[in-house]
Parts: sequence; C-alpha cells; structure tokens
Amino acid sequence: MSKSVRRLDEDTGVATKTRSKTKRPNMYRVLLLNDDFTPMEFVVHVLEAFFNKGREDATRIMLHVHHHGVGECGVFTYEVAETKVSQVMNFAHQHQHPLQCVMEKK
Repeated sequence: MSKSVRRLDEDTGVATKTRSKTKRPNMYRVLLLNDDFTPMEFVVHVLEAFFNKGREDATRIMLHVHHHGVGECGVFTYEVAETKVSQVMNFAHQHQHPLQCVMEKK
C-alpha cells in the first residue's frame, strides 16, 4: 500500500502530491531435509497438511527431497515461513520422526 502526502510549496503556493512506495517484504523458502528414518508417507502427509499440497504435488516434492536431499515446500513471508517450520518440527517431534524443516531467505 502506498501513502500519499500533500505538501504546499511556500514560495510558489503550489500543492504537490508525493507518493512513498511500500517495499515488498522479504520472502523465505521453506525446505524439507532428507533423512534415513522418516517414512515417505509421513512426509507426504506433512506436505498435504501444512503446505496445502495435493497428493500428486506432495509425492513429487517428497521424491525430490528423497533423491536430492532437500526440497522446497513453498515461499512465504518471514512470519508465515517461521510458523510453518515450527509447526512441521513440532508435528515431526510428536510423531517421533527426525524430519528437519528449515527456512532460507529467497
């Protein structure tokens, strides 16, 4: 959202309108890291539950994590990314899985 400010030039008597531009927030990638213990189906469930992925997309991302060691779940503002990482880590811990979820600035 940009903010308009009206200013009156004292010398000329002309009113000018200045707009300040709002900077877009920094975005953060939320990543899942591969491990040798977390079941693939659990990772698919995490992607469906916390990242609103359909079964096909969740499976594709899970396989990417499995084969490449890391996979992107989504890109979010800092607060949303931080919340998602926390939710996934808590959920994995509750289910006694060592799944790691991290965030990095895009």
